[in-house]
Amino acid sequence: MNILLLGSGGREHALAWKLAQSPLCQTLWAAPGNPGIAEVASCIDLDVTDHAAVLAFCEANVIGLIVIGPEAPLVDGLGDSLRAEGFPVFGPNREPAQLEGSKGFTKDLCERAGIPTAGYERVSTEADAMAALAKFGAPVVIKADGLAAGKGVTVAMTMAEAEEAVREIFSGRFGEAGAEAVIEEFMEGEEASFFALTDGSTIVPFATAQDHKRVGDGDTGPNTGGMGAYSPAPVLTPALEAEVIERIIAPTVRTLENEGMPYSGVLFLGVMLTAEGPKLIEYNCRFGDPECQVMMMRLESDLVELLHACAENRLAAIQPPRFSKETALTVVMAADGYPGTPAKGGAIGGIDKAEALGAKVFHAGTALKDGVLVANGGRVLSVTGRGGSVAEAQAAAYAAVDVIDYPTGFCRRDIGWREVAREKAKDA
Repeated sequence: MNILLLGSGGREHALAWKLAQSPLCQTLWAAPGNPGIAEVASCIDLDVTDHAAVLAFCEANVIGLIVIGPEAPLVDGLGDSLRAEGFPVFGPNREPAQLEGSKGFTKDLCERAGIPTAGYERVSTEADAMAALAKFGAPVVIKADGLAAGKGVTVAMTMAEAEEAVREIFSGRFGEAGAEAVIEEFMEGEEASFFALTDGSTIVPFATAQDHKRVGDGDTGPNTGGMGAYSPAPVLTPALEAEVIERIIAPTVRTLENEGMPYSGVLFLGVMLTAEGPKLIEYNCRFGDPECQVMMMRLESDLVELLHACAENRLAAIQPPRFSKETALTVVMAADGYPGTPAKGGAIGGIDKAEALGAKVFHAGTALKDGVLVANGGRVLSVTGRGGSVAEAQAAAYAAVDVIDYPTGFCRRDIGWREVAREKAKDA
């Protein structure tokens, strides 16, 4: 079949790389794609906010599956427009995509469905937010309600930090995403990511991962979109996975279906493993970045078959996904200045050398300029290795990082550190 993949980041490169391996894939188009995606797909200039243009392309090219990578087109309702014309779409419609599009929507759904999550208060003015802070005290979590490119969340350890975060949200920095905010109770525990596929009724566990949000080693500095990840996440044991499905995912899917907005696509949960059991941190309505890169490295099933079955409401009829038992670990190479103002335009070399070592380098924010690969974003590359343990996968990834020539970039040097420490403790 002919497939259209929408997006341009590291997540989309990983998806394109895996989609292109399927015998079911005849032609893979990507809009807009990136230089890495261009190695496995035909990249086209298509404005995803212009629903009519996307529809016209799909009709002209007999597209049999549309995979929507990023969250913004989903929240914008592109899935609705495509489904209305009979196209199979992987990704939820606009209403259920509010699970990511509105933090308040998700918190209210949790309250209705009895899903374990942090206590919260929705606020629409700076004054109300400051009053809520006084009730919660520090530490506390402050979230812009809408999509803020991963930068609208502050885990404030002091009241001064919390008040500054509130002022920033209501200053207009995040645009419409900051018109409202959610003030949340701080949860103690370790965070992990859980992914499941659903067609609105059937739920199929996909994979687990742990990412590293802080920009600096030792989980220091501001939050980012993610500086690295590994999969699987051993902290999410089979028993905990079953609990997450029973207490969080199943009631979410059931409630959305009962309320007339069935969810079809991937559910990406941030889960906090607390002393009281797993609790939902937040939902995302697409594969994570950089979690997608490590999951695609481990996936042994046909990705086209999985996503097409999901889009056609027949998940129950196919085999569940199979994954390698190996660990995959990815290190994000970011442009100097990220997550503030990244230094764009820096030349990048050595990717062939890195991949000759057995790693896979996914392009996230790159461009070709006069035939030279350059940085064109904050997170630029996801350098991904595999191994029999987290320590082995970490060593493979950093060996590849070290042969890449990117002088105006940087990376964390400790991705996977918690699990590496646990592995060493077991071996001691």
